[in-house]
Amino acid sequence: MANGSAGKTGWRRVLHDKFAVEERYVDAAVRKKLYVVAAVLAIVGAGVFVLALTGVLERDGLASADESAHRWLLTTRSEPLTDFMIILAVIFGPVALPIIVLVVTAAWGILAKQAWRPVLLAAAMLTGVGLAQVIGRSVERTRPPVELMLFGADHTFSFPSGHVLGASNFLLVTAFLVFSRHRKPAVTAAGFVLAGFGVALAALSRLYLGYHWVSDAIGSVAVSLVVLGAVIAVDTWRTVRIPGEPLTEDVSRADTQAD
Repeated sequence: MANGSAGKTGWRRVLHDKFAVEERYVDAAVRKKLYVVAAVLAIVGAGVFVLALTGVLERDGLASADESAHRWLLTTRSEPLTDFMIILAVIFGPVALPIIVLVVTAAWGILAKQAWRPVLLAAAMLTGVGLAQVIGRSVERTRPPVELMLFGADHTFSFPSGHVLGASNFLLVTAFLVFSRHRKPAVTAAGFVLAGFGVALAALSRLYLGYHWVSDAIGSVAVSLVVLGAVIAVDTWRTVRIPGEPLTEDVSRADTQAD
């Protein structure tokens, strides 16, 4: 009985350590800057989304160039480029991307000392899926003509693009959670540049293959910026500490139990 009790206590300790607060210490100015960045991203994202949504509903504004952009993309089609865009569509699609996210979050959660960041990534991805479903069913925008789609017919709603929103959330949130901890700003900037390039490719593939309008992609990235802003704010609130600041309640309790 004693051994069983000790084993149970040990597992509880392991789980506590795994899901304890992941703290990092920075200057007060850096923490304030993180909150400002989070607020700016959320405000800009919300503003652009409203503009895109208004354009979609009223068929003007950001949506006024949808038809001309769609026609121009039709002229750029070629067999090699189509094959490349289909590969991108599969990678960021509703089958492959969830598998990628599941593998990344599971491996990260197991290998990392603390599971805070992979859990936050998973929460951001689920939030994106929920928002895409709610917005899509509320707006009910039709897609471009089915006969111009190059990878099978899709009769679901067009605004926003689930492919683009999922890719944007995954790449941008992962870039923040990984590279924001790096001490060299150049490395952090490079991470976000690569993430932005991936988002652009994901959006371009959906437009090129004929499944979305430009305003769909813009609205999707805008929603993703709001999600990213929320992630930065929550992560900062939860993990960022100023030297000399009292420890959190969870960490203090853990230290007490360890003593």
